[in-house]
Amino acid sequence: MKLDSYWTDSAPAFVPERHDLPAQVDVAIVGGGFTGLSAALALARRGARVVVLEAGERVAAEASGRNGGHVNNGLAVDYADVAAKVGVERARAWYRAYDDAVDTVARLVRDEAIDCDFLRHGKLKLATRANQMATLERSAQRLVDDGVDTDVEILDAARVRAEVQSDRFHGGLLYKRSGQMHMGRFAQGLAAAGQRNGAQVHTGTGVRRMERLGQGHAHRLHTERGTVTAQQVLLATGATRHGGYGSFGWLRRRIVPIGSFIVVTEPLGAERANALLAARRTYVTVANIHHYFRLTADHRLVFGGRARFAVSSPQMDAASGEILRAGLAETFPQLRDVRLDYCWGGLVDMTQDRLPHAGEREGLYYAMGYSGHGTQMSVHMGECMAAVMGGDASANPWRGRDWPAIPGHFGPPWFLPAVGLYYTLKDRMA
Repeated sequence: MKLDSYWTDSAPAFVPERHDLPAQVDVAIVGGGFTGLSAALALARRGARVVVLEAGERVAAEASGRNGGHVNNGLAVDYADVAAKVGVERARAWYRAYDDAVDTVARLVRDEAIDCDFLRHGKLKLATRANQMATLERSAQRLVDDGVDTDVEILDAARVRAEVQSDRFHGGLLYKRSGQMHMGRFAQGLAAAGQRNGAQVHTGTGVRRMERLGQGHAHRLHTERGTVTAQQVLLATGATRHGGYGSFGWLRRRIVPIGSFIVVTEPLGAERANALLAARRTYVTVANIHHYFRLTADHRLVFGGRARFAVSSPQMDAASGEILRAGLAETFPQLRDVRLDYCWGGLVDMTQDRLPHAGEREGLYYAMGYSGHGTQMSVHMGECMAAVMGGDASANPWRGRDWPAIPGHFGPPWFLPAVGLYYTLKDRMA
C-alpha cells in the first residue's frame, strides 16, 4: 500500500519550462494549486506578466491533488442554516456560486481539452440512519421553495439500493449538477494551459517574506531563489505548511488545517465496479465525521473521510488508513478482502463558518478557506480573483464578508483532538 496520492501517482507530472526568476512582473501568485493555476491562466490570457511561486516540487501536490476527486455543487453547510443567518438572497447567491464553479471546471476541461475523466453524474448524499431522511427531505424542499436548486431529488432506500450495493443506507438526496474528475491529470492540463498562454510556473520557490512598496498593491517577494517585484499579489496558499508564519500570520490565524484521509482499492474490474456503484456518482454520508466515495476510470473505489482529527503525516496517514479500511468493510462487506493500493492524507483549509473567504487586505489579494469543498470553488475563484484584480470587484461572490480570527489559534492546531471528540459525540447523539 503506497502512502501516496493516487491522483498524483497516476498522472504525468507537469514539468515547468526553465526560466530565471523574473525581477518584475504584473502579478505574482503564491501557491501552485488550483486557485493559483486557474488565476494564472485567466491573467495570462489578458496579457499580464504572471509568475506562479510554488514552494513544493510539484504543482497541485497539496489539497488540490490530495482530495477525494469530487467536483460537487451545494454548500458545505446546510443551506437553510446559512439562509437563517445571512438571508435568502445572499444564501442563494452563495449556493449558486458552487453551480457556477462546477460549470467553470467543465468549461476549462472542454476548452483546454484536458484529459481528466471528467463526468457529471451528480452527487448522492446518503442517510445512514432513518431519522436523517427527514432532514434531507426538509433540505430538498427548502432548496426548491426558495428557487435555489430545482434539480434535487429524494431517493428512497430501494432506489439507493438499486445503485449502491450496500444495505447501510435509508435513502438519499441527489444533487444532479455535481461531477468528478482525475485531479492529477486536471492539474497537469491546467498548468500546461497557463504556460501555453505565457504564465511562468516556478516550483521549489517558496515565498519567505513580503514587503509592501508604498500604499498600493505592489510588493517585493523574497523567495528561496531570489526576489520578485510584483504590481499585484494573489495569495492562494490554503492550509499549506510550507514556510513559517511571518507574512502569512493574519491568514493562518483564520484557517485550521484539518486532516482528511483516503484509501484506494486495487482495480475491481468493470463488472464488479459497475455492480457496486451502478450510477458512478460521487457519494457522501450524512454525519459530521462522514465518509465519501466514488469509482475511478480504472474501476478502483476511492473511499475517504475524517478518520482522525489530526494533521496529515506518514504515521497518521497509515493509522487513518486502517480506520478507513474498517469503515469501507462496514459499508461494503463484499470488499472486506480487497487489497488497498493507496492511502494518503491531505489538509483541509477549514474556516470557522466553513465557507470560503476571498478579498483584499493591506494591498494583498487572497482566496482560500474552501473547507473541504474546494476542488471546484478553487478553480472558479482563480478566475474570479483574476477579474477582481483587473478592476471588477463584483466578480468575487464572497466579497464584503468579515473574517475574524479563530480564538486561541496562533500556530499548529493543538485543539483538534477536542474538536474530533465533540463531533463524534454529536454524531452519536443525533
